[in-house]
Amino acid sequence: MGIFPVWGFQLIIAITLAFILRLNKVLVILAANISIPPMIPLILFLSHLTGAFWMGDHAQYITFSQEITFDMMKANLIQYAVGAITLAFVACIISTAITYVMLKIFKRQKV
Repeated sequence: MGIFPVWGFQLIIAITLAFILRLNKVLVILAANISIPPMIPLILFLSHLTGAFWMGDHAQYITFSQEITFDMMKANLIQYAVGAITLAFVACIISTAITYVMLKIFKRQKV
C-alpha cells in the first residue's frame, strides 16, 4: 500500500483492509510505511520507469531542467500512476512469495 498512488490515504486503506481481511494490524502499519522520506525518490523513479513500459511510444523520460510545465507534469503523472500501480502489484507478489517461503522455512514444529 505504500507504493500504490493514493497519496495520503495509504495507511487508512491498509488499516481498513487489515480489519476486513483479519490481518495483524501492527504488521500492516509497519509494512504500509514504505514511503518514508529516504525511499520516496527511489519509489517515484521506479514508478515512473515502470510506467514507461506501459506507455510505449508515448513514454516520457525524466529530464532535469528548470522549465517544468503543467503539460509535462500531466503527461508524467499518468505514466507515474500506471507505473506505481504496476510496481505495487509486483512488490505485493514478491513480498508474498518471500513471506510464504520464510514461513515454510521457520515453521514451528508441533510437539
